[in-house]
Amino acid sequence: MKTGFLGRGMDRIPDMAFRVMSWIFVVRDRFRTPWALLDRFGIEKGQTVVDYGCGPGSYLGRASELAGPGGKVLAVDIHDLAIEAVGRRIIRERLSNVTAVKAGPGSSPIPDQTADVIYALDMFHMVSDAPVFLRELNRICRNAGLLFIDNGHQSREKARSKIISSGMWRIVEENKRYLKCTPLGKKLH
Repeated sequence: MKTGFLGRGMDRIPDMAFRVMSWIFVVRDRFRTPWALLDRFGIEKGQTVVDYGCGPGSYLGRASELAGPGGKVLAVDIHDLAIEAVGRRIIRERLSNVTAVKAGPGSSPIPDQTADVIYALDMFHMVSDAPVFLRELNRICRNAGLLFIDNGHQSREKARSKIISSGMWRIVEENKRYLKCTPLGKKLH
């Protein structure tokens, strides 16, 4: 049941699960400020930020504010309902520097070396092909960019192992909430 409803290893959760998750996030966001986590990522004005696996977009308002009018925030998801929810959020919250981006399994239309900061929160457990996913994040990350990724609903050991074995990322910091990574295999200019 957990695999089917929550989408573990499925890339895209079922529509009903997405709707339930979105409702839970609305309730959660009334009592907590999950977006305060972004303050720890060092996002600067003018940067390009990618929220990969954005879901209904709980973090987008804060990411937009941190990137500022000269920056960009790309809200990426594989789920059509997420893209629709983000579109409504962009209008409702007047997030002029945020763009919704529809991704496919292991790929996105984002150009190479676009992102200064990528965060992938509470979704890594749903990725069916971690090496392909992590290669895609590496492709869109700038040479000196950063990836912030959490375990999702899997053990830290499993998440860490996937990241290291991909050969695409170096874990440079680890805390209770996330792993901070730098891209491997890129030439610094």
